[in-house]
Amino acid sequence: MGEFRIGQGFDVHPWASGRMLWLAGVLFEGEAGLRGHSDGDAVCHAVADALLGAAVMGDIGAHFPESDPVIVGITGTDLLARTAALLGAAGFAPVSVDLTVICERPAIAPRRDEMRAALAAALGLFAERVSVKATRPEGLGLSGEGVGCMALATISEVE
Repeated sequence: MGEFRIGQGFDVHPWASGRMLWLAGVLFEGEAGLRGHSDGDAVCHAVADALLGAAVMGDIGAHFPESDPVIVGITGTDLLARTAALLGAAGFAPVSVDLTVICERPAIAPRRDEMRAALAAALGLFAERVSVKATRPEGLGLSGEGVGCMALATISEVE
């Protein structure tokens, strides 16, 4: 492996009725979904931005603009797989991801391993290289208004 790089990403989406809730490529049944041009998966979007940032390749809006009809309804994991392909074409590979989901609901801990597995599969990583944590905003910002996610990603140059 060549040089290592680190990038950060952040995304937030408000609740939207009539949509399914997808976080890190995992469906949370019985919960309202998130507004978005895609499936609204704020976790996958934050990870994609972290990966692109590490490679100094802009952000997901530059590569997957809302004006592109192909992006309508795209799943977060498909977006991540496409992001990994963009990195590969530029000579980089994902190495690890660390993220924190920020929300009052749903509970993340019971689904943490599913989320790690889904993210890892989309990025071509072992689940042991993906960390998923969560925090409640305790009534400060995002309090019942949606879901946010902060992500750090490590990539390496492919030799």
